Amino acid sequence: MIRRFKRILEENGDSEQAEKMSAYMQNKFVFAGIPKPKLMELIKPLVNETVKEQLDWNLVLELWKCEQREAQYIALEYLQKHRKHLTAADINQLKIMIVEKSWWETVDTIDAFIGDLVRMDDSLNDVMLEWAVSDNIWLRRVAIDFQQEYKDDTNVDILEKIIVANLGSDEFFINKAIGWSLRDYSKVNPAWVIDFIGRYREKMAPLSIKEASKYLNVY
Repeated sequence: MIRRFKRILEENGDSEQAEKMSAYMQNKFVFAGIPKPKLMELIKPLVNETVKEQLDWNLVLELWKCEQREAQYIALEYLQKHRKHLTAADINQLKIMIVEKSWWETVDTIDAFIGDLVRMDDSLNDVMLEWAVSDNIWLRRVAIDFQQEYKDDTNVDILEKIIVANLGSDEFFINKAIGWSLRDYSKVNPAWVIDFIGRYREKMAPLSIKEASKYLNVY
């Protein structure tokens, strides 16, 4: 299967498009030059072939090692198709994917998978508290945002602990994540978010307050 995915990248790449895609990602990654909609169309039949098979972590991590950025997108699409097969035991493999070849567009997809795992096993909240103070900003970003899909099921004690542990950061991706997590929770519990901002406003970055306040009428 890995060879078939690699062949798609080799046969459909476009050097001119690759330069544009790399520039958009601040030249952090090498691209084959296949726009995402086209890539998803090309890999769909292969990914669908795997749906009834066991989740193959060797395939996922092999794709993650590939130079072309599109290979990481294929890995994430594969995991999306196998999302219901993920278990708490998979958190270490997902951690590898977070800390290697890290950038927002892959990390934020993995974030949702981590959210699934913590729902299955709430003992993983302890792992999120560890990630919240990691030296790796992407683990911290995941810890801040993993409850984004939880809505009324959000554990506000965990949310507050993790955000407070990250207040005072000058890292854009951390401050943005704080704002996003609060903004999403404000859709179901605006009073809690208003109270949070009121208590921690002096320590919050302006970006976090701006993002958190998007659906609030008091700031």
